[in-house]
Amino acid sequence: MNETFSKGERLSSQKLIQQLFTTGSSTSASPVRARWLFSSLPAAVPVQIMIAVPKASFPKASDRNLIRRRIRESYRRNRSLLHESLATTGRQMIIAITYSGRKILPYSGIEEKIIVLLQRLKKENENASG
Repeated sequence: MNETFSKGERLSSQKLIQQLFTTGSSTSASPVRARWLFSSLPAAVPVQIMIAVPKASFPKASDRNLIRRRIRESYRRNRSLLHESLATTGRQMIIAITYSGRKILPYSGIEEKIIVLLQRLKKENENASG
């Protein structure tokens, strides 16, 4: 499997983002929260994600970028947990990952939380398929 995080995997459609935040479901593994929705995507990828770190929690852009990089890297390294499940059911999903903590966790802490979220999303996909 290709290990890069391509442009096609980034959620950038305003229409899809609006749909995600109005009708999507959410799950949390504190301090990381995922909002997700099954949707047909214009790109031929199983998942498109966006990552948000609030400016109110981290005024310095360098801190927000650090957290965003850690989340993106932990997602990239562990996304196969979710991709395999979506491939078997033939679904596509959009996800918004939001960091809601007040402290910067080390990479290992963020990776643990991302793995928990991906496993929950995998379970949601399997439950939805019946």
